[in-house]
Amino acid sequence: MWVSYKEKVSALSEKVVELQRPIRVLDAIKWNPEAEAEFFRRGAKELPKIDQAYYQSVPLGFDPERKESDLRDLSYMIEKTLGPEDDIGRLLLESVEQYRDVVRMLSARGTPDFYKYSQKLYGSPKDSFFEGQISIMDQGKALYAILSSLENKFLGKEYPKNLTSEDVVTQLRERFDKSFLKDKIKVCLSDGIVSDAAAGSDVIKIKQGSKFSRKDIDIFEVHEGYVHVATTLNGKSQRVAKFLAKGPPRTAVTQEGLAILMEILTFSTYPLRARAINDRIIGIDKAEEGADFLEVYEFYRTEGYSESESYRNAVRVFRGGVVSGGAPFTKDISYCRGFIENYNFIRTAIRRGHPEIVPFLFAGKVHVDDIPMLYQKSIEGIVDAPTLLPSQFEDMNGLAVWMSFSNFLNTVDMNAVSKYYDQLFKTHL
Repeated sequence: MWVSYKEKVSALSEKVVELQRPIRVLDAIKWNPEAEAEFFRRGAKELPKIDQAYYQSVPLGFDPERKESDLRDLSYMIEKTLGPEDDIGRLLLESVEQYRDVVRMLSARGTPDFYKYSQKLYGSPKDSFFEGQISIMDQGKALYAILSSLENKFLGKEYPKNLTSEDVVTQLRERFDKSFLKDKIKVCLSDGIVSDAAAGSDVIKIKQGSKFSRKDIDIFEVHEGYVHVATTLNGKSQRVAKFLAKGPPRTAVTQEGLAILMEILTFSTYPLRARAINDRIIGIDKAEEGADFLEVYEFYRTEGYSESESYRNAVRVFRGGVVSGGAPFTKDISYCRGFIENYNFIRTAIRRGHPEIVPFLFAGKVHVDDIPMLYQKSIEGIVDAPTLLPSQFEDMNGLAVWMSFSNFLNTVDMNAVSKYYDQLFKTHL
């Protein structure tokens, strides 16, 4: 029986989605609430009792050996069906190989090997941008110096955390009812998440019992809703390239970077938020260099975070790894790294006269490097263009102008500019 190329891609895509379904990285490495209570009961002076034995008590939800075997068989099927030279085939093979590494990483929870696979999948603060001389950690240090000097009293209104989690749920529901996500997204409370908010396929969970500001709601709306949920829904609506509904680790950098970019484009973010994201890079780098949980916790505490915030920030660094240092979970470098990569991709697309490819950042769970190929496949009818888009990407006139000026400003000698204004500030401030 003759089978079309589209049918082959669709069938293989469904198989990828099916096999990855039980793999849930964050669920597999989360710490129980009792660990925090015990940490502070001991005066925040002892390492948390989280080790390999602890993780063995946290079920994975799948058999690692069987899962890796099934993924290996799927790789063979993709090669046999599409061939090694096919663009979609190569992308599927890379995704499947990453899922195999995820299985290996989760099988090594609480050991140094967990970090080995985390670094392979998500990178390290020591990685450089575009094979250049500037590392992610260099960026982190530069932003640390700038953001630490900004005081909210000079920037505008105060945004007190006087809203309950129930208030946030209500207000987000009202906002989404007036947006392009109307009737497509749910908002609910959850007591099982580490962060203040988390996005599922069509739901946003808000941490129960926490306090929030109006700015937090602004961020949840665009970060979780306009990016994470919208890209999932666009991926799920693909008629052929159904694999875009789910993202292997390589897509995390583009997803999180796009979410940060949306925060900036909508003026939803603020310096303390940017600092918190940037400080994740520093925390991970410290742990890579051998700092233990107590040392990273103390770093956050001395930076002005509350004891509870410092604990949760340190947990993000060490979950899945080794609390004595040297083996962190590196996913959180994705935010700042992804912003830089997405920004430069959009800027280059505008400069080269190809704005039409930019909305494909929302076509599903994609990596920015895949966009030109996915756009070409849309012309061939393999990939569907995204239908759910925030206004900035649905009508890109403003974005195009901004990126055009950005391209010009990139040619300006910033040393001369800084010298001129530094003298002016020195004279009058």
